[in-house]
Formats: sequence, C-alpha cells, structure tokens
Amino acid sequence: MAEIRPQTRLGKHDPRKVKAMFALIGLLALGGGGYATYHYGMTTELQIPVARVRKGDFVVSVRTRGDIKSTHSAVLMAPQVPGLRILRLAKNGQVVKKGEDVIQFDTATMEQNLYTRNNSVRQAQGSLEQQIAQEKDDDVNYALSKMVATYGLENAKLTASQAEVLSAILGEQDRIAVGVADGALNYQKSLLNAMWVGDEASILQGREQVANTLKNRDLALTYLGQMEIKAPTDGNVNILQNFRATGTFGQGGAPPFKEGDNAWAGAAIAEIPDVSQLYIDLKLDEVDRGKIALGQDLKIRVDSIPDKEFAAKLDFIAPAAALTFTGVGADMSASTVKSFPARATLTSVDERLRPGTTASCDIVVYRQANTLTIPLQASFDNKGKPVVYVQSGKGFTMRPIQIGRQNEDEIVVTGGLKEGDVVALVDPVKAAKQAKKKI
Repeated sequence: MAEIRPQTRLGKHDPRKVKAMFALIGLLALGGGGYATYHYGMTTELQIPVARVRKGDFVVSVRTRGDIKSTHSAVLMAPQVPGLRILRLAKNGQVVKKGEDVIQFDTATMEQNLYTRNNSVRQAQGSLEQQIAQEKDDDVNYALSKMVATYGLENAKLTASQAEVLSAILGEQDRIAVGVADGALNYQKSLLNAMWVGDEASILQGREQVANTLKNRDLALTYLGQMEIKAPTDGNVNILQNFRATGTFGQGGAPPFKEGDNAWAGAAIAEIPDVSQLYIDLKLDEVDRGKIALGQDLKIRVDSIPDKEFAAKLDFIAPAAALTFTGVGADMSASTVKSFPARATLTSVDERLRPGTTASCDIVVYRQANTLTIPLQASFDNKGKPVVYVQSGKGFTMRPIQIGRQNEDEIVVTGGLKEGDVVALVDPVKAAKQAKKKI
C-alpha cells in the first residue's frame, strides 16, 4: 500500500496562510493609522491670533527717522597745528571727568621741529655775539688809525708854522704836507663812519634773525603744548564723523574718528554734550511736508532703550527743501534726495539717552481721545462691507462693524464692537481651510 503524506506537517504553518495573515495585519495597521491621522487632524484646535478691542487715544502720524543731538555741547576741535595725527582717543560713550585727556596727538614731529628751531636760535645768537665782538675790534682799529692821522696833521701844521724862517720852497712843501695830512684824517673819519653804519646794520640784522628764530621756537613750543585736549566738563564723550576719511565720498555716512587718523586744523573730533537738553534733527519727505505744522507732538523710540518712549515737540521746519547727495548713479550723474530739514526739542529725557544715536519718531498730525480701535489686520471685507470675527467660546462669529479713520497700525471702530471684545487677526474660516488642505 502506498504511503499517504499529510499536506501540512504537524508543528508547521502553511506558507500561503502566513502571507495572507501578514497582509491583513498590514492593511489593518494602515487603515488604523489613516483613521487616527484623519481624526486627529479634524479634532485638533487651530491657534488663531487675536487682539482685544481697546479704548484710548487714536493717533495719525508721519513716521521718519532722525539723529538725536544736544542743544549745548562742548565740541573738542583740533588745534591750529599742521600735520596732526591722532595718537590716543577716548572711546565713544566713555565717561570722563573735567580735566581728563580725551584726545592726544602724536608729538614726534613737533618735538623734532622744536629741536631744529632751538638749534636755529643758538646759531643766530652765536652769530650776533660774533658780530658785536667784531664791531668792538673795528672800533679800536679805526680809532687808532684816526689818532695816527690826527697826529700827522698836527705835526704837519707844526712844521708849516716854521715857514717864515725857512725858504719859500720848503714852506710851500710843508703847507702841501698839511693838506695831505688833513685829507688823510678826513679819509679815516669817513672810513670810521662807514664802518660804524655797516656794523650797526649787521648787528640789527643779527638781532632780527635771533628774534625770528625765538618766535619760531616759541611757536613750536605752543604747538607742542596743544597736543593734548582735555575734557572741559564732566560728561560722556561722543566721537564725531571724519568727513575726510578715505573712501567715504558719496556714501551714506562718514565713519567716526579713530586712533591713527590724520586731522586737519579746526576739525571737530569729539563733543561732550549736555544730555539735559536734547533735540532730534529730522529730514521730512516732500510728500509729508503739507501734513506737518509747528507745535505738533512727536513720539520717539530709540533702539537701545526699548522700554521707554520719549516725547518731543516740533519747533522748526525749514521754509525751503534741501538736496542731499546720496551717490553717483550708473550714468555717472549725481543722485540726490529732496527733503525739508526740521527739528524737535525733547520734552522727556533719560540718563541712558545719548546724542549721536539714530531714533525713529512719529509726528502726531491728528489725535482723537477716548476712541475704540482695533488692529488694522483685524478688519476684513465681506461683500464690500467691513466685518470682524469676534471670539465666542472656542469659535468665532462674523460681525459687521462701522469704521472711521485709520493709521498705519489701527483703525477706528464707530459701531459694532465694545471695549474688551476679542477679535481675530486672521480670517478663521480661511485658516481652517488651509489647515485642512495641509492634512
């Protein structure tokens, strides 16, 4: 009888059944994951940014930027000295006391100049002393010559007085000798006078040369004494711009002075401002000029002092526009910007506020007190009408509103909302659709 074998051994699994079972498990897992994803995506709450309706001052303003400056500043300027180079310079914002060094210039050139001029003084004085000594020697020599000539004249006169007892010829010879002796004496007198005039002129020239060398030496000493500039008062040092710095022509702003820079006579290098009286220097756009008037309030914000807002009042607007050079265009033509210079005095200050800093400011051109406002992005258009989405529980309800003026950030609400209502800053319906598409 033939042996009959079972199709499946004991303790073994049918391979086809095993494959089918794993396939079923995979489908169930995939389906469960898909359901979980769908369920999670449909039940997760959207995070909608919101804002609260507030009541307060509504302000329409013109935004611009400007530089804060001091009404009273002690400006430290380079002295009237040639060839200046900054050796040491206080740091920007450094606190100094009255009398402390702020700027020190290199003295090497001035010291060499002083050494040279001292030598010139010594040489001029030595030359003058030599001329005076020579004049004394000449006086002695010419006085001796004059004495000899005088003696010769007197001797000739004495001999000539004996002419009565001598022959006529000898008497005539003696009279001729008297004339010769007299001429010799007059010659010696003229030589002495010429010598005296020449020596006096040389001495006068020598004295003038000594005076000039002393003057130059004193000037060099004065230059050397101006190589240090000290603080005239207590305060914070503000380093100013070096408008002659290499490579800054046509750029937006020149860099501040630094150690190693050359300085020209009279250059304003630093200042120590009075921080109790500050103003902001502005440049108003031509399109904004018609909106602005003297006496308007300003709100000023400084990047380095984010926790405080400063107040100012506009007290100057230039009657004519000014052109500011901004560079050279591609066609090599000058590029300029037209603006109206203006100034506003700060009515609130802070010890952290420093002149030289750039600040942003809003010039208030319209103010409405006790007004309901919402952020500009909280207002939406529905069939040409303004609406908002007011939070109600976990959802939002669309509500029509009436609006008034608006600025760059807010819009006035004249009806449809009350103070404290919470409104969405994005359209929640669109946000939900976008979230569903992502899923």
